[in-house]
Amino acid sequence: MDFRHLRQFVVLAETLNFRKAAERLHMSQPPLSVSIRKLESELGVALFDRGKEGVRLTKSGEAALQDARRALFHAGQFMQSARAAAQGERGELRIGFVGSAIQGILPALVPVFRQRHPGVQLVLRESRSVRIIDALETGAMDIGILRVPVPARTQLRMQSLRTEQLLLAVPLKHALAEAATVRMANLRHQDFIFYTDDAPGLRMAALHACETHGFTPRIAQEAVQVATVISLVEAGLGIALVPSISRTDSKLIKWKSVADFPASATVGISLAWRTEDETPLIRNFRATALEVFPEPPSL
Repeated sequence: MDFRHLRQFVVLAETLNFRKAAERLHMSQPPLSVSIRKLESELGVALFDRGKEGVRLTKSGEAALQDARRALFHAGQFMQSARAAAQGERGELRIGFVGSAIQGILPALVPVFRQRHPGVQLVLRESRSVRIIDALETGAMDIGILRVPVPARTQLRMQSLRTEQLLLAVPLKHALAEAATVRMANLRHQDFIFYTDDAPGLRMAALHACETHGFTPRIAQEAVQVATVISLVEAGLGIALVPSISRTDSKLIKWKSVADFPASATVGISLAWRTEDETPLIRNFRATALEVFPEPPSL
C-alpha cells in the first residue's frame, strides 16, 4: 500500500462515483477501479459496495476513512517539513557568540532572521572565541560569532560583520591621562592589563600593535573579558587597549586614541563556520548577516 492508494480511496469515498473520482484524480476510470480492487485485496476486506444503485462505503470503509484522511494529512506535513528543512526553513541552528556580539550584532541580526525564517529555532550560547572555534570544529555548534583575528591553525571560513579600532584606556590619575597626543612609543614602559590566550583575537591584535613599534608589552595583569580588563584599569593597575565598541562612560578612566596605532592591528567580529558542514540553515543565516552588515564599518 502507498499514499497514492489512500488518496484514491478517500476521493472515491467522498464522491461515491468512479467517473467523478477519476476526474478529480486526473486518471481514467478503469485504472482507478483496478487500483481500488488491489487495495481491497491487499487489506482483505471490501471497502465499497458496488450495486445497481451506485457505489457506497461498507462498514469497513466507513471505519477506515477517518484514519486514511489523517494519514494523508500527516504525509503532507512530512513532505512539507522535509522540503522546508532542505531549504533551510525548518530545523535548529546552534550559534555560539562572544559577549561583545550583544553590542550591536545580535540585536540587529537575530530579529531579521527570525522574521524571515520563523520555522527555524535558534539556540544561542555565549562563550569565548577559542571555545566557539573548538565547538565548530567538532560539530557541537553550527555557526559562531567570534572575535578576530583567530589563530592561524583553524580552517574555519570567516565572514566579517564589524571591524574596530583599539582605544587606549588609562586610569584617571595616570601620567598619560592629560597628554594631548599619545603615541605607541609612550606605551613602551607602561604596565599593561592584557588579554589571556582565551581571548586570542584581542591578545593577538594588542601584541601586534606593540611589536610593530619594536617593543614587547610589560604585562602586569591578565583577564579574559573586556569588562574585567576595564575594571582593572579603573583600579589603577595598568593601561589597556580596548575595542572601541566597549568604551564606557567610566569616571575613573580616560580614553585615548593612539596617533600612530597600526592599521594592521584592528580587531573585529566575524561569522565562522566549517565549509564542509555548511547547510541551507547556515547559508540562510549568512545571507541575512550579509544584508544586515553589508560593509563592516570601522568604529
